[in-house]
Amino acid sequence: MIPQKTAAVIFDMDGIIFDTERLYIESWKAVAEEYDLRNVEEMAYRIIGVNDTMSKKIFTDYYQGTRDYDQCRQRVSEVFHSRYDGKIPVKPGVREILAFLKEKNVPFALASSTRIETVQRELKEAGLYQAFDHIIGGDMIKRSKPAPDIFLAAAEKLQAEPENCYVLEDSHNGIRAAAAAHMHPIMVPDLLEVTKEMQELAETICPTLYEAIDYLDGRLP
Repeated sequence: MIPQKTAAVIFDMDGIIFDTERLYIESWKAVAEEYDLRNVEEMAYRIIGVNDTMSKKIFTDYYQGTRDYDQCRQRVSEVFHSRYDGKIPVKPGVREILAFLKEKNVPFALASSTRIETVQRELKEAGLYQAFDHIIGGDMIKRSKPAPDIFLAAAEKLQAEPENCYVLEDSHNGIRAAAAAHMHPIMVPDLLEVTKEMQELAETICPTLYEAIDYLDGRLP
């Protein structure tokens, strides 16, 4: 029987742990001319927060099947890693919130739409891999955010009921997924604006992880 009162915290990675969303946008822009990708920034914003399968669908629909997603994505990956490997900036407040949760003995996991291999490598490079109790990548789950699957899988790993889980997310699809999982969505905005929908779905909106610490401090056991 899963303890009913077990509280837990689930983190997204890109835009919450790492300042990667901006870097990936820049990488897409860098290859846009090479592959004649019109309005590439608009397209790149649409794929924030979803896994590779969903990204491919969004890309293919956006360019009406006239561009090869796999080829373009591989080139973007090459540009990204040539520029930022081992140098991805950690978002302000990350180490502090992890230390805060450990001090309170609150279990926490990472649930990212990014492929698990990439997630593990980037966390190891930042010295954060051992910090998380559980790590789930987007290629480990069939349905991408905004479906709740990845967060429900994280809750199961943490042995916590969904209604006792707090989710830290920056993307619209992530907040939608957390809400669909009947968890406590906390939006920490990065590149995407806070829309009316986000104000309605998120339990609270924290400008940074430091404010998220204050919010959780009054709610975690």
